[in-house]
Amino acid sequence: MFNAHRFRIDRRSMLKSSLSLLAGGAVGRVAEAQPEIKNVNLASSPSSLKITDMRYAVIVKPGPSPCVLIRIDTNQGVYGLGEVRDIAGPQYAMVLKSRLLGENPLRIDYLFQKIAQFGGNARQAGGVCAVEMALWDIAGKVYNIPVYQMLGGKWRDEIRIYADTTESMDPAEYGRRAKERKEMGLTWMKMDLGINVLDGIPDTVMRPPGQSNWEQHVQPNLFVAAEVTDKGIDRLCEYVAAVRENIGYDMPLSMDHLGHIGVKSVIRLGKAYEKFNLEWMEDVIPWYYTDLLKEITEASPTPTLTGEDIYRIEDFETLCREHAVDKIHPDLATSGGILQTHHIGDMAFKYGVPMAMHFAGTPVSCMASVHCAAATRNFLALENHSLDVPFWQDLVTGVEKPIINQGYIRVPDTPGLGVALNDDELKRHLKPGAGYFEPTPMWDEPQSWDDALFS
Repeated sequence: MFNAHRFRIDRRSMLKSSLSLLAGGAVGRVAEAQPEIKNVNLASSPSSLKITDMRYAVIVKPGPSPCVLIRIDTNQGVYGLGEVRDIAGPQYAMVLKSRLLGENPLRIDYLFQKIAQFGGNARQAGGVCAVEMALWDIAGKVYNIPVYQMLGGKWRDEIRIYADTTESMDPAEYGRRAKERKEMGLTWMKMDLGINVLDGIPDTVMRPPGQSNWEQHVQPNLFVAAEVTDKGIDRLCEYVAAVRENIGYDMPLSMDHLGHIGVKSVIRLGKAYEKFNLEWMEDVIPWYYTDLLKEITEASPTPTLTGEDIYRIEDFETLCREHAVDKIHPDLATSGGILQTHHIGDMAFKYGVPMAMHFAGTPVSCMASVHCAAATRNFLALENHSLDVPFWQDLVTGVEKPIINQGYIRVPDTPGLGVALNDDELKRHLKPGAGYFEPTPMWDEPQSWDDALFS
């Protein structure tokens, strides 16, 4: 006897089975096209991750120093490393601790906006940027991917570095030292050359006598009445000529630390240096004099560059939009950290402005810069101040050594920033009297109620 009810049930079961088989086949084909993602750290629980502590260590090395390393700890044992800008104190970072405790470190943009108001130009941004680096390091470790991948992927596998040449009052010796740098494998050079080399040579620099140290080094260039004479310019050109004779013209040569001189002297130097084909003259006057920078840039055949002391992306955009300089030069430990510096590069690309990067710290901040540079299209070269520091690369482990190899740094594919601390080596270079990532309960509570910027 025909059972209509049973037929409907069997037919429904058969359809379900067929659909399941079809769905399974479709999933199988997708799996073949897109391999299973296996790099998520299943030992972590991102949604319940919380910041539990922040500590620091102060490292001393030759060159720009001391350097403050911070470590942000979490409730799941994952930690992140960051670095305060060179020659800045730990207080810039530690004042932020009370704003971070209990927060999920993976909310990077939210936390950056929460602490951004406590940053400022030059070293004042060091704490905010150190925290931002450490948050990216945590995120990379949690998801088991390098930081550059979270920025959209890399444009390059190696990061070109450029480096200063040690100075000499003798042009011939300066040239020989530049040649030694090139023999190290460098493909980009920078020389510090300012009016200090003219000290004691009559009729080379015109300026009022008896100026204080503050006037000569802190007061903006425009207000000290210092101008270089023709004799002074000729002497400065001897140094550049000596360097070019030793390294040739097949590699870029940049210049920094011209000294506190006036706008017209900068323009005259830019014209005198034209024959040496410099890649740029750096920080010729304070960056915030946009119109005067533009005047120099338009009048000088030698390109101009600035940016290592700028914190806000809006200020970089003003320079780029007005084409007040030919190139920009953020220091990631001042310019808002990894993501903001990447945004600065993208913004500058829109205006046709290339981006080099300033850096003078330990391998921790160096690797943060490397990841940013790898993911930023208009990047040129990254500075390094530690070619003569024998223990510099020994401060960290987990990264390919030598870190700087024939003028390049290999972009690491390991999670986060890609480095761990070499505790024994770091302890050998601690600032005298400083501890090594000791507890910091004194920074657990806010020091003032200053989070509200408007009513």
